[in-house]
Amino acid sequence: MNNNNEISLLEMKQVTKQFPGVLALNHVDLELKRGEVLALLGENGAGKSTLIKILSGAYQQDEGEILIEGELQHYTTPKEANEKGVSIIYQEMNYLNDLTVAENIFLNRYPLKGRRIDWKQLHRKANEILNTLSVDIGTNRYMRDLSVAEKQLVEIAKALSQNMKILVMDEPTAALSEKETEKLLGLVRDLRDKGTGIIFISHRLDELFLIADRVLVMRDGERIDVVPIKDANREDLIHMMVGRKLESFYPKHEITFGDTILETFSVTTDYLKDVSFKVRAGEILGIFGLMGAGRTELARCLFGIQKMSEGKIEIDGKPVDIHRPADAIAHGIGFVTAERKKDGLILIQSVSNNIMTASLDRYSKPFKIDRKAEKEVSANWKDKLNIKTPSVNTLVETLSGGNQQKVVLAKWLATHPRILILNEPTRGIDVGAKTEIYRLMEGFCEQGLGVIMISSDLPEVLQISDRVIVMFEGRLTAEYLHADMSQDKLMKGAVGEN
Repeated sequence: MNNNNEISLLEMKQVTKQFPGVLALNHVDLELKRGEVLALLGENGAGKSTLIKILSGAYQQDEGEILIEGELQHYTTPKEANEKGVSIIYQEMNYLNDLTVAENIFLNRYPLKGRRIDWKQLHRKANEILNTLSVDIGTNRYMRDLSVAEKQLVEIAKALSQNMKILVMDEPTAALSEKETEKLLGLVRDLRDKGTGIIFISHRLDELFLIADRVLVMRDGERIDVVPIKDANREDLIHMMVGRKLESFYPKHEITFGDTILETFSVTTDYLKDVSFKVRAGEILGIFGLMGAGRTELARCLFGIQKMSEGKIEIDGKPVDIHRPADAIAHGIGFVTAERKKDGLILIQSVSNNIMTASLDRYSKPFKIDRKAEKEVSANWKDKLNIKTPSVNTLVETLSGGNQQKVVLAKWLATHPRILILNEPTRGIDVGAKTEIYRLMEGFCEQGLGVIMISSDLPEVLQISDRVIVMFEGRLTAEYLHADMSQDKLMKGAVGEN
């Protein structure tokens, strides 16, 4: 931390925000110093997003005040907050795919030569900013061609180009590999050392111990405590977040496996090479690998989104033809995708509508949907999965991340699957909600389902899986039973050393 870290760069005092029927923030205080990384920690629904949206100018507080460098602020829009030096990089990044890197960095602020854009100066200035970050990304490249990590760096470059004093990063490493995460954390340290105040929101506790100076914990719209990272420990932080001791973060007990439900033989595509494995009833099969290993491509083949050039799939010992998702659903396969907001949910629709999207055929006749049955089924799954929502008519976009994930699970469980594919099932949700998802997975297995869990979270794979297959560059490199797996073994397979 810098020597001038005693200066309060940002103060949010007694901030309160009420929505209809919900007290989202209750007299919350936040202080950020120059050259400091303040971690903001809390379960989904704790009030973190509301607090940040007030700081960003997207929401206005009902009570309380914001001071930047001791000056009381009265801004009412994100543009005005930005002009005061506040930059927010949300988990759902804000960029334009069909514009270049340079155009995105200086969006709506292009240098002009007369009435025309000065393209030469635009690219020169964009390069200067990228160079200060030690980032080698061509300014002529289109955003659609960049990796998630590169897009994140362009967002930081955009923030730097706008007289940034305060940078808020919301789950910045959620979709990054281990190597990309290390690079990003190094960049955060550099920005901190240059005097930027950084609010870092992450559910990955291990990251916070690497990057944060202090941790502010929130629960149910209130500030619970602020702890210097040197005095913090994992168990106490979790307890503060959830308000209870977690008996077991990874609930796991013995389940007797049944017969093989699904088996693949030499599944091959342009990228996958001769992938064969099996899943038994009551088993959680973990699939581990680093970004680009082919895990999602394999899931897409099983679900009929992607074509195999060779190989076959058997269910209950019989060959099946799966050419499209409807075929997979008919054969009892459900697929919870990694990006729930993009691929799994219709955010502007109700909980009920979302739950029913994959099983409407069961409850409809030509030109008519059985609304009574639809309501009964969705209410049943709401209760079974303990989805926290006032009503099944509530819009999904208003739910927390953990509850949105439960809606996606309910959608596929309503199809009565035999095999459930879960791609990154706990990405972007808090520790309490993770434990609930793990318990639900155990419950699915007790009912005889076979679960395929694709995850880049190594502790999750080690603790929850009954068996793990490891992938590297489109092929299987290792397979371990629960008792035999270790972090070193899985990582060796993930980098192709087995």
